[in-house]
Amino acid sequence: MFDISSFSSVAFHVFGMPIRWYALAYITGFLLAPYYLTYLTTRFSNLKLADKFWDRFLTAAVIGIILGGRLGYVLFYNLSYFLDHPAQIFALWQGGMSFHGGGIGLGVAAYLFCRREKVSFVPVFDLLMCAAPIGLFFGRIANFINQELYGKMTDAWYGVRFHNEPFARHPSQLYEAFLEGFILFIVMYFLYQKKSFRDKPGRLTGVFFLGYGLSRALVEFVRLPDAQIGYLYSDWLTMGHILSLPMILFSGWLIFRNKKS
Repeated sequence: MFDISSFSSVAFHVFGMPIRWYALAYITGFLLAPYYLTYLTTRFSNLKLADKFWDRFLTAAVIGIILGGRLGYVLFYNLSYFLDHPAQIFALWQGGMSFHGGGIGLGVAAYLFCRREKVSFVPVFDLLMCAAPIGLFFGRIANFINQELYGKMTDAWYGVRFHNEPFARHPSQLYEAFLEGFILFIVMYFLYQKKSFRDKPGRLTGVFFLGYGLSRALVEFVRLPDAQIGYLYSDWLTMGHILSLPMILFSGWLIFRNKKS
């Protein structure tokens, strides 16, 4: 058993202001993604993009992900609380972001940006999905350090003790970091090199949706649901399952749709 009860959500202070691991995770993902996307575009893609396209898109991505992620959390996970405390919607430093909401926000931001730049949206979004596991990986590591979104109790040797509890839990954040982050990153990288995937717009997005949806649904079986929601059915069905199901179903259409599309 490993004990991380002494871990702090604050990485360091700058002029007395706390800099949290969660914020560093977002910043790291946002900074690395443009470099990786530029590499994929110049090395493998035939997509014609203007110079510094990904650098200029960064601002739109940040706005889309943060707004979408926060609104998704408000709507999907704790609407009644935020209706009673609307000012808390803006308290991002207290945590509370939805991946599904962030994905929708990123999609809207990318669509509007691509329209302005007069480039095709779907191939650009395929590229974005290749970089998405970077942010997921660092985000889940930050969840682990923050001692949040952890799993059910376990007797396994790799169990982790959070908040000085007398028992160990599944480190579900690390499971997700490995599946949604590391493994999905590798899969997307190698598939993007294949012309059969790269030249079929939407197919890579489908692979990402399938990989994330299955990974998230699998880990949900050992991850505790949000306390304000609990289980939606019996002792296993969670909101994470419900939100991942449309992704899995939609991924099938994206992957196997007409080859001429």
